[in-house]
Amino acid sequence: MISRRQFLTESLVGMGALALAPEWLLAESNKDAVKITILHTNDMHSRIEPFPNDGRKFAGLGGMARRAELIKQIRSQEANVLLLDAGDIIQGTPYFNFYGGEVELKLMSQMGYDAATIGNHEFDNGIAGFNKFLPHANFPYLIANYDFSGEESLKNAFQPYKIFEKQGIRIGVFGLGIQLKGLVLDKFYGNTKYLDPVGTAKEMVQTLKAKKCDLIICLSHLGYRYDDEPHKISDYKLAQAVEGIDLIIGGHTHTFLDKPEQVTHPNGHITLINQVGWAGIRLGRVDFIFEKGKRKPAKNANYAIR
Repeated sequence: MISRRQFLTESLVGMGALALAPEWLLAESNKDAVKITILHTNDMHSRIEPFPNDGRKFAGLGGMARRAELIKQIRSQEANVLLLDAGDIIQGTPYFNFYGGEVELKLMSQMGYDAATIGNHEFDNGIAGFNKFLPHANFPYLIANYDFSGEESLKNAFQPYKIFEKQGIRIGVFGLGIQLKGLVLDKFYGNTKYLDPVGTAKEMVQTLKAKKCDLIICLSHLGYRYDDEPHKISDYKLAQAVEGIDLIIGGHTHTFLDKPEQVTHPNGHITLINQVGWAGIRLGRVDFIFEKGKRKPAKNANYAIR
């Protein structure tokens, strides 16, 4: 394994340009239209390098350097880009075992991630481990349904939401995490309290609407669907239960969606759900177009990282 310093220096350069689908290169015909481009990942699990090119499933796919080059290319073509992650950034390769999350967060910071939410694996080295790698993130972790007031070292470390403004469009982003009890050892998450994600999401929507947000995004580590667990809250159930969320960027279940799932509420509001598998194999993209104060139907493209 190469040294940490060498890897951080070399990994985000020299990969060459990746081809984008031609339709994403076309300028909007209306000069007054504003495009908001949402790029997203989930469940990266410390997959810094591509999978070995040895014939196994996902052989040669993934890798942070390739993703960084693709993100750089998209940013050179689009004026209003947000880069988001839905949790489980760490755990899964020796990089985490050796460096405890430092490498992953430093590379994401170099890529210019705007925000992430917390996955269950963020607790794999306990509260102390979380505290150790957290300073390496130059982006906020957003989590609205974990109460850290009982954990002195983390109680002021997170925000429930953040509002971004791009060309006059206000984008509110909030985070939701999965129930930790039964999934993570009690001693690893300590006094962290889990709050109902549906009730929390309703409060977040009200708050962000009151703050005049034009677009509301939920970073969720709840999981896409649980057909065999009817009492478990999933992204799909969240979308059905909470009106006002425009996009749920999901994680936890490692689900590869070729296009976002659409949930239409009785009032006509549409909530999109997207998730791009795991290990950085894909980069998700959803574009929202605003024209004369109205939003057009979203477009999407999920890119394979190869």
